[in-house]
Amino acid sequence: MDHPATQMSARMRWVVTLSCLSVALVVAAMAALYTALPHIATETGATQGQLTWIIDGYTLALACLVLPAGALGDRFGRRLMLLGGLAVFTAASIVPLIVHGPIWLIAARAVAGAGAAFVMPSTLSILTAGLPRERRNVAVGIWAGTVGVGAIVGILGSGLLLARFSWESIMIAMAAIGGVLTIATGTVPESRDSSRPSFDPWGALTGAGAVALAVVAALEAPQRGWASPVVIGAAIGALVVGAGFAVIELRVTHPLLDVRLLARRGFGTGTASVALQFMVSFGLFMLIVQYMQLILGYKPLMSAVAMAPMIVPMVGLALISPWLAERFGLRLPTASGLAIVGVGLLTLGHLDQHSTFVDLLWPLLIMSTGLGLSAAPATAAIVNDAPPDKHGVAAAVNDAAREVGAAIGIALAGSILAAGYSNRISSVIPLIPEQLRGPVSGSLAGALEVTARIGPQAQPLADAAEAAFVHGLHQATTVLGAATLVVAVALGAWAPGRKPRTATPAPAAQEVAVGVD
Repeated sequence: MDHPATQMSARMRWVVTLSCLSVALVVAAMAALYTALPHIATETGATQGQLTWIIDGYTLALACLVLPAGALGDRFGRRLMLLGGLAVFTAASIVPLIVHGPIWLIAARAVAGAGAAFVMPSTLSILTAGLPRERRNVAVGIWAGTVGVGAIVGILGSGLLLARFSWESIMIAMAAIGGVLTIATGTVPESRDSSRPSFDPWGALTGAGAVALAVVAALEAPQRGWASPVVIGAAIGALVVGAGFAVIELRVTHPLLDVRLLARRGFGTGTASVALQFMVSFGLFMLIVQYMQLILGYKPLMSAVAMAPMIVPMVGLALISPWLAERFGLRLPTASGLAIVGVGLLTLGHLDQHSTFVDLLWPLLIMSTGLGLSAAPATAAIVNDAPPDKHGVAAAVNDAAREVGAAIGIALAGSILAAGYSNRISSVIPLIPEQLRGPVSGSLAGALEVTARIGPQAQPLADAAEAAFVHGLHQATTVLGAATLVVAVALGAWAPGRKPRTATPAPAAQEVAVGVD
């Protein structure tokens, strides 16, 4: 029997390639500046708060606009939105090369995130609109695998550039790649919703507002604390505005998102699974990068290289997991994949300040195996459970779930790590001079900077700070792992199982979708 991937026409293989390259670019851009922040601070004079918004401005703009961007793609054309998004992303990446200063960089990154919001759903909906279901799932598997490794590729690529050039070389690379992909997008066939429904402005406004408030609450929690009025107010606001969004969508004739889709077992399971996957992935990245640099002593580039082995099981299993879901149902890859992710997180509990890279590698490979099993089936379930004319919105829901999950994961892991570190290091603080207490109690990085200045006699303080960091890391990975196992059981019970076989074979499908020009 021929594999569905071998039955794609040359045109569709090109569409898959271009879509995956485009989504890889905007996902890599989310993480590409992580390793460059010290260089940016030195050359632009950016404060710690400004450095935070150089990263978060991109994520916030993307998360807020991705749902309306998907709806606009369904109405006006997915290729048009992809082309426009890539053009905006490219132009915004050029801005920091022309005008300088942290404020300009923050603004440029926010505009680039807005462009990325139009790219992400368009790349997925172009694939799903142009392929029948059995071939679509293979393409979705490739797309999901690309998204899963995009952040690692971004960190690795930026590390390679920084080894020889300034941080501006990252912007040059993103602009150059974006420009080439913008031109190449002209070769992609256009597709849109055949009914061309009216746009839902109130749904777009309230949906973007709810996502924005949720992301702001998650981003501000590690700095301000979960009990901060700003965090509590943003979280309550997200719930209130989200409820308003649901009411509006249930009443309008042509909703931006038919919220009843979330009650469907395939769509709802896929959305929850995608959000959880990105929550634990980005939470883990935030923890592990610090562990590699502060405990193992790796440079930024070496940290990126050390995470590269995760790509192999994530991409390899993403190619076959859609077939598993089609044959055995969504329940099997979802429950087993998330359970494996949970086990991988819990096995990180054996790490200490004397562990080696091998001790860290095998839990990461376990986790990436689970992500490879569960990622593509979740995305395919979201798309397959939505009407064909609404694939742009379905892709946007998939992307919004990723962004919100990532923001929550970073906030949750960061808060637990900080609380665990502070709790363990508190017994040491009264024993050190007053002027050293602030840096030591704040973070392991601050403590190691202090001990490096003092010299060898401060080694016991460095050991205590490292032990406190590992204690916080254990607590964070335990919470993430336990939460993943609980959700794996819940989704395993709710997700649809194997579909009954039909007696009559389906007619041969054509590579034509509703509304394809």
